[in-house]
Amino acid sequence: MVRTRAKNIILWPTYFDIKKCREEGRRVPKKLGIDSPEIEDIYKAVKKLGHKAKMEADKSHPGTPSGHEGRVLVEKSDVKKTELIHLVATELKKKN
Repeated sequence: MVRTRAKNIILWPTYFDIKKCREEGRRVPKKLGIDSPEIEDIYKAVKKLGHKAKMEADKSHPGTPSGHEGRVLVEKSDVKKTELIHLVATELKKKN
């Protein structure tokens, strides 16, 4: 079977949650994290950065299948996922 590259970068609120540790899925330094990030805020930050995105409110992070925090799908571009996460975190931090 031939694997194809995904068309989207997935951003979970857990990536930006200051209350989570790295083992629980946080991907940004605590200084860039925020308290209880919402997918709407992540979506707005991605759009403000000029990327095409879509929200999926009914999805669960694989590490917490019982929670339905949602996710944001960002159309792939020349920006790497790690870089995008840090850019979005910076935008979220400006808002809070």
